[in-house]
Amino acid sequence: MTVLLRRGARALLGRRARLRWVHLLLGGALLMPYYLLASTLASVLVQRSRNVLFPDTLGMQFGVFALALVPAAVTALVPWVRTLESTAARALCGLPEEELATGPAESWAARGRTALWYTLHLLAGGVLSGMSLATPPFALMLIALPVTGVPGGADAPYGLGDMSLPWQLLMPFAGLALLAVLAAVSAGAGALLARCAPVLLGPTAADRLAAAEQHAMRLALRNRLARELHDSVGHALSAVTLQASAARKVLDADPEFARQALAAIEETTREAVGELDTVLGLLREDGAASAAPAPTLADLNGLLDRTRAAGGTVSLTAPPALDRVPPVVSREAYRIVQEGLTNALRHAGRVPVLLRITVNDEALEVALENPVGPGKGRTHAHSPAHHRAGGGRGLTGIAERARLLRGSSSAGERDGVWRLSVRLPLGGGAGR
Repeated sequence: MTVLLRRGARALLGRRARLRWVHLLLGGALLMPYYLLASTLASVLVQRSRNVLFPDTLGMQFGVFALALVPAAVTALVPWVRTLESTAARALCGLPEEELATGPAESWAARGRTALWYTLHLLAGGVLSGMSLATPPFALMLIALPVTGVPGGADAPYGLGDMSLPWQLLMPFAGLALLAVLAAVSAGAGALLARCAPVLLGPTAADRLAAAEQHAMRLALRNRLARELHDSVGHALSAVTLQASAARKVLDADPEFARQALAAIEETTREAVGELDTVLGLLREDGAASAAPAPTLADLNGLLDRTRAAGGTVSLTAPPALDRVPPVVSREAYRIVQEGLTNALRHAGRVPVLLRITVNDEALEVALENPVGPGKGRTHAHSPAHHRAGGGRGLTGIAERARLLRGSSSAGERDGVWRLSVRLPLGGGAGR
C-alpha cells in the first residue's frame, strides 16, 4: 500500500509531472494573444461595447476560447514552429531526442501535424491554466473554512451560504480533493501530450530520408578521407621505410648511395606533407579549395621516381596525352596507381613492376603486374591468406574508387604473377 501511494504521489507531484505542468502553462501563455484577438473580434461581431477583452458570460467565454484556436492553428503552419515546439516538448515532457523532429516542417503534411499539436497544446494549456488560477484559492478557502467560518446571506463566497459545523469540518478534505484533482488533470493532460508528441512532432518519412542521406554523405566523406590518407600517406611511409632501410644497410660501404637515399626520403616526405595538406583541406570550412590541388596522372613521373628511389623497378607504358584525361578520372587513376605500387613495394619487395595505362574514347584502363616475390608463394599480401594487422584496405579503396566512377576492378595472382586491372569510364563519373 505504501509503495502504491509513493508511486501515485510521484506520478502526480514528481519532477516529470511538474515539468509537464510547466509545459501546459506555457501553452496557456501562448494562447493569451489569440484569446485577446478572438475576444475583440467576437465583441465586434455581436456588437457589444462592454467587456471587450473579457466576456462576461460563460458561454461567451467558451466561444471565444474555441475561436482563439483558429488563428493559433493557422500560425502553426509556419515551418519553424515545429522546431520550437519540439524543443519545448523534449525539454519539458521528458521525450527522447530521436522521437521528435529537430528541423522545421518542410512538407504540408508535417505542417498540418504541427498545427494539430499546437492546437492541442494550447487547448490543454488554456484549460489547465484556468484551473490552476481558480482551483487553488477555492481549495485553500475550503481548507481554512473550519477556522474562518462562512458568512451567511449574500456575502457567502462561491454561493456556499450558511453551513453547519459538521459540514464545515469536512471542507478541508474537499479542498485537498480539489488540489488532488488539479494534479491528476495536469498529469493526465501532460501524459496525453507526451503520447501524442512522437506522432505529431516526430520525423516524417521525408525527414528520415533526408537524415539518411546526410548520414550517407558524412559516411562517404569519412571513407574518402580514409582512402586519401591510406593511399597518399601510406605510400610515402612505405617508400620512406624502404629508403631508410637501404641507407642503413650501406651507410658504411656506400656513403654516396646513403646520401641519395636520404635525399629521396626528404623529397618523399615533402611530397607527403603537400598531399596531407590536400586531404586535411577537406576538413576545413572552405573545403579543399584552400589546399594544394590533388595529384593527377600529370604527376605520374614524380610518383615513379620516388618508387624507383625506394628500390623498386617500374616500367611504364602509357600514351603521351594523359593530361587530356578528365580531372576526376585522372585523380582517381593516380591514387589507384599509387596504391598498386605501394602494395608491390610493401609485399613483394624489390621486384620489377610493369605498369600499363591505355586510354580510348570510352575508358581509361590501368594494368599493373609484378612477380609475387621469392618465397612469397600464395601468401602474397593481396591474397586472402595474407593480411597484416590493421591492413588489407588497399584493394578495398581501389574498388571503391572504381565504383564511384562506375568502373570496375579486379586483382589476383596467377602463375606467380600478381595482376591488378582497373577500368574507369571517361564519362561515367560525376565530379566530387
